[in-house]
Amino acid sequence: MPGRSANRKIWAIGLVAAVVLAGTVLLSGRWRDRAGGDHHAATTALSHVHGLAVNPTDGELYVATHHGVVRMSHHQASLVGDARQDTMGFAVVGPDHFLASGHPAPGQPGPAHLGLIESRDGGKSWQSLSLAGQADFHVLRASGAITYGADSTSGTLMASSDRTTWDSRSRIDAYDLAIDPKRADTILATTERGVQRSTDGGRTWQPSGGPPATLLHWQDAERLYALGVDGRILLSSDGGVTWSPTGGTAPEAPVAFTVRGDHLFVATRSGDVRSSSDAGTNWQTLETSLS
Repeated sequence: MPGRSANRKIWAIGLVAAVVLAGTVLLSGRWRDRAGGDHHAATTALSHVHGLAVNPTDGELYVATHHGVVRMSHHQASLVGDARQDTMGFAVVGPDHFLASGHPAPGQPGPAHLGLIESRDGGKSWQSLSLAGQADFHVLRASGAITYGADSTSGTLMASSDRTTWDSRSRIDAYDLAIDPKRADTILATTERGVQRSTDGGRTWQPSGGPPATLLHWQDAERLYALGVDGRILLSSDGGVTWSPTGGTAPEAPVAFTVRGDHLFVATRSGDVRSSSDAGTNWQTLETSLS
């Protein structure tokens, strides 16, 4: 199944050669399946990390990959549940409450595009909510009752207030999205034309200003993070009007980014998932051996 859509690859490579959108993270080690078979990670490589998010229930980092969702816990990684779908767009919207999109696992019946799927048990099981066979969201973000999805099949930003019915708001080639935590109609998008801002729920867009960036995380009203195309980690306290470097630098070729408290998490295409507690000055590589 495809990783990132081709048009998103083209503009991101044009922005910075170090950013490769089809981020492949191979989680090393061995794991034993339910039938008792022993497999090398080289055979069951979990590739193409598409998203990172922290689950409030356990405070652990969850990684959306080409072969399902991985939970990072106590310096170990474990596949969650039995689902092995290519998990593209990924968001944690509440305790044990996940949203995702993507493609079915090899041999799994159903449409090529999953539309919007949901888990209410921390990724152990998934149910289809809407747009099965119609949408492939490469980015999913939610705030309150509003869910936004960047559909790679149409290049359209879509929005829903019930996750069942959807409104196509605009065409925008967005690599990442971030929603104002206090105003769900205010959205930032990273694009080949720089960071764009919408104040009407994604219907219209204007340049936001500031340096070009690839990945965003709007933590709260005072902390909006961006990974600049030059590798710098940027912080805004005014919703992206002005930016200041934190003094830290992102790992090379970041493909997914999230923040929890004072901890920054980045996945890279070179095979690492890393964390930093000092705004990116120093990074710790998390153990990714599958248990």
